[in-house]
Amino acid sequence: MQKLKKIFSLPFWSDKRTLLGLWLLLPIVASLTKLHKYNNYLIFKYTFWHAWEGTSLYAEYPDQYADSNHYGPLFSLLIAPFAIQPVEWIGLLLWHLGLAMLLYWAIRKDSFTTRQQTFMLLFCAHELLTAIFMSQFNIAVVAMILLTYHFVRKEKDVWATLFIVIGTLVKLYGIVGLAFFLCSKHKGKFIGWLVVWSAVLFCAPMLISSPEYVVDQYREWGMSLVEKNGDNLFATHQNISLLGLIRKVGYAFSVGLTTYRTQFWGEGVPQDPGNVWTCYSDILVILPAMLLFALPLLRFKQWKNEGFWQTILASVLMFVCLFSSGSESSGYIIAFVGVVIWYTACPWKRSRLDIALMVFAFILTSLSPSDLMPAVLRRDWIQPFALKALPIAIIWLKLSYEMLSKQYDSVTCKE
Repeated sequence: MQKLKKIFSLPFWSDKRTLLGLWLLLPIVASLTKLHKYNNYLIFKYTFWHAWEGTSLYAEYPDQYADSNHYGPLFSLLIAPFAIQPVEWIGLLLWHLGLAMLLYWAIRKDSFTTRQQTFMLLFCAHELLTAIFMSQFNIAVVAMILLTYHFVRKEKDVWATLFIVIGTLVKLYGIVGLAFFLCSKHKGKFIGWLVVWSAVLFCAPMLISSPEYVVDQYREWGMSLVEKNGDNLFATHQNISLLGLIRKVGYAFSVGLTTYRTQFWGEGVPQDPGNVWTCYSDILVILPAMLLFALPLLRFKQWKNEGFWQTILASVLMFVCLFSSGSESSGYIIAFVGVVIWYTACPWKRSRLDIALMVFAFILTSLSPSDLMPAVLRRDWIQPFALKALPIAIIWLKLSYEMLSKQYDSVTCKE
């Protein structure tokens, strides 16, 4: 361990050129491995062309791509510069580079110390690669949440609210940025710009379509999200969250592990109204979680401390993944950035337990989708029971305890 620590303490690893080079290399590598297989990017690309042609954004198009689009109509405009590229792979490469550089820029903002920035860029590199392999917009989601936090703290509410609205109108997750309304020093301005940006960006897709089309597509989007939520409950690649972990483990023990695994990888879990684990509402878990999230905000004396607000940011980032039935493995770049902020934002020295939790998160959460994780563990345990969420859930609970009991008065994260 000491040798490993000595290696990673070399100046090479904290050099800005090394970190920028790494984050430029990852999207290039991911794009090269997707030369002939990039279904998610095709879904994204055709949202622009379907909007341009006036066809539904949420219908199935088996001749163009598998699966369906679940992003808001605004996304059809955001993807336009990449969708119009004459060669699809070039558009894919530029999309990957754009996502990685947006998050790199968000991390490099001066809301975080150099130590925090370096830790985030190194610790989250593998999770970034996982997200880029799937061309995931979640990379942009975490960037926009970080930028919302940064601009609120810098009293630039115009830009903070812009990122909240973009994130919300594309994938709803951006709405969590409203948590930072509480630390805004210009609440009237914040609300005003939130209304302005909501109106402007709601209408923005009309530039490539029509008002009637956009309104109709927002209606379809809402219906598609409701339908998708029901399909996610026992899905093989969704509900990788604390919600999914509780539901899937509970159901497995009620029917037997072998039966559950057969259903999970075969015909699917039946919607049995006689089994409580298939029909209870997630709100029974979400409401107590929201209460636990909100309670630390009542510690008004801590509001003056930057470390306290950074910890709120970490809680927000983890909450998004833990309490959404739509959470996917490639979406954990959001939670992973939160884990690093949790670890580095406190003014006290981290314990061996905290270090062990970071190692646990890296192994089970970040490495579990890769070939470094034995296939038998991944197929028989991690995927069926959404265990990727387990380390993040434990860290979030510990973070919540710290926010309720610890003092953030001293200087946060000395260089």
